[in-house]
Amino acid sequence: MVPRIILSILISLPCALFTLAVTAFAADGTLFSEAGYRIDRYRSPTPSHLEGARVFDTDTLAAALEGDAAPLVIDVYNLSWQAGRFLATEPHASLPGAHWLPNTGLGKLAPAWEEYLLHHLARLTDGDRTVPLAFLCRSDCWLSWNAARRALANGYTGVGWYPEGVDGWEASGRALEVVNPALPTPALRNLGSGHDG
Repeated sequence: MVPRIILSILISLPCALFTLAVTAFAADGTLFSEAGYRIDRYRSPTPSHLEGARVFDTDTLAAALEGDAAPLVIDVYNLSWQAGRFLATEPHASLPGAHWLPNTGLGKLAPAWEEYLLHHLARLTDGDRTVPLAFLCRSDCWLSWNAARRALANGYTGVGWYPEGVDGWEASGRALEVVNPALPTPALRNLGSGHDG
């Protein structure tokens, strides 16, 4: 009987310590900025909601894309930025018709990256902040959550978030297509290397 109790404690202790460590890590604010954006561990489980946004699963996004008010799909997957240009080492596949705005889902954006995001959102929506949008990245990726939250903070009211991302779309057997990043804005071209400038 005693060995079973000891074994039970030994098995549950690492789980309890891990939970305690994660809670302590999150409690000190290092996962989120003061403004509430995720700034670390971008590839980790995401919440089931985003206040003010419509949350899509694969089927509801597929249905919305076939509807009359189809959302614009905004992919925010990161891409290397060096010497004023994007450097892709391999093609990036996304949902058909997606608009790729790389590096715009980071929790702390340099002004040039935020201007890049807002410039292209305004261009794609013809300045209409009610146009439906669907932000995505990969599965378990906070970049799309951040970008959708940033669009909401900038007055966009038709914001949607697809947390399953490219991975979920592909896993459902739906087609992907290669996309290219939106052209850099002048401010971005003058930015040095790295995502955060």
